[in-house]
Amino acid sequence: MTTSNHERILEQAAAIAPAVFRQAVEQVDLAISITDADANILYVNSAFTRTTGYSSEEVIGQNQSLLSNKSTPNEVYAAMWAQIASGQPWSGRLVNRRKDGSKYLADLMITPVVDRLGAITSYLGIHRDVTLLHQLECEVSGQKALIESVVDAAPVVLALLDTSERVVLDNHEYKKLMGDLRMVEPATLILDAVRADLGHDLAPAREGASAFSEREIRIDSRGMPRWFSCSGIWVQREDGNADNFFSPRRELCLLLVAKETTRQRAEQEKTRMALLQAMTAEDARVDGLRETLSAAVFKIEGPINIMASVLATIERRGGRDPAGLALTEVLAAGRDAINSLRSVIPEHRPESRTAVNINEIMRDVLDLTTTRMLAAGITVHWRPQAVVRSLNAYPSRLRAMFRALVENAIDAMNVKGWNERELRITTRGATGSVDVLVEDSGPGIPAELRLKVFEPFFSTRKAGGRHLGTGLSLAQQVAADHDGVIEIGTSELGGCGVRVALPTSGKASV
Repeated sequence: MTTSNHERILEQAAAIAPAVFRQAVEQVDLAISITDADANILYVNSAFTRTTGYSSEEVIGQNQSLLSNKSTPNEVYAAMWAQIASGQPWSGRLVNRRKDGSKYLADLMITPVVDRLGAITSYLGIHRDVTLLHQLECEVSGQKALIESVVDAAPVVLALLDTSERVVLDNHEYKKLMGDLRMVEPATLILDAVRADLGHDLAPAREGASAFSEREIRIDSRGMPRWFSCSGIWVQREDGNADNFFSPRRELCLLLVAKETTRQRAEQEKTRMALLQAMTAEDARVDGLRETLSAAVFKIEGPINIMASVLATIERRGGRDPAGLALTEVLAAGRDAINSLRSVIPEHRPESRTAVNINEIMRDVLDLTTTRMLAAGITVHWRPQAVVRSLNAYPSRLRAMFRALVENAIDAMNVKGWNERELRITTRGATGSVDVLVEDSGPGIPAELRLKVFEPFFSTRKAGGRHLGTGLSLAQQVAADHDGVIEIGTSELGGCGVRVALPTSGKASV
């Protein structure tokens, strides 16, 4: 475009601009008024007449305050005048009155108009009737407040999670649980526990479908177990971003509902613990008999093996003297005795493999050994991981194994003159396994004996009163039955530290 053409277009625009501006102002669907510096009306457009009921002839020369309903607080007007008098635009809402006396809510914007010297010559006011909009806002706000009140008053944990499982909405019970868990996100723990209980991920996302329903989960909060009945429902939520206005984007969110059942479960636990204590006492009696008879067989087998070796030597030399014949009879009698003893050794009670929560197992062990620990003056530090994956295991065998480890730790510290008496039990999830650490402040196990203690009927109590003796070989067998391992080392408390690692995906042996 040449310079001369550009200048001609500018001249044409300047000539028609006032007319175009006036037409635009007259036709726009916003009430526009222009006043002098004292708010006396100089001009109003057609939309002003439609909104207020006043014609231009009726208001020109009148002060803008004729629209005031006198119910707007004086502080609002004072703030408005202070701002526009300083040359700054102001926007807000005022209660106005139409010509017929009816009231309406005006959404108003006032802009000062200044001359070349910066002095205010007039004010441009633009407003619209937002009464219906305000009523809708109040209804929506009221409904939102009502829904929030109902949600907050609900005696269940509620949380809405987006596709990344981040909480976008929650209620008072959820915040309370977060405080109990020391700001750990409860939704994450609940979903981890649900997945562990299901053994797989949540059901596929589909609006209105159930992701999971009434799954009872356990969370160990500050060392104490809490139970929840949990359900999850897929719901749809619209994305309110501006770039999605013409192409609405909806995402499926998970509505998580968790009702605490700890009180009801606690009553069941009392009954279960009473039965468990009775069963454990019987198991202890049988285990004691089994160990005594096994030890007797072990002790008798030594001399029998020696006699068999001597007899074999005599026979190789061709000797069949009376002593050899007598030895043969004694050897036969000894083997008969061993077979008799073996036949009366009680077998382990049949047990089926099932899903086991290691925190529950360890809590049972602590409850079963509480009396001994109190009598020995031992301080217990119970540090469970809040949620652990389930094990495919034999619960009674695991319980017996960990009870043996805990009681050995008690024996180690419960000696005269030993002042440091602390027991620390920790559970933690590792990759593909669950670890349990049993640590005490006793004398510990010397490094040279840490492998020998796994031998049947070996006891370190003979060497200075240390612990983890005859029961450890059986504990190692239980761990092996579950494809697990037991490691012995030194604990942070200065005594013995035992780590038991049990796989969460392996199959326990029969």
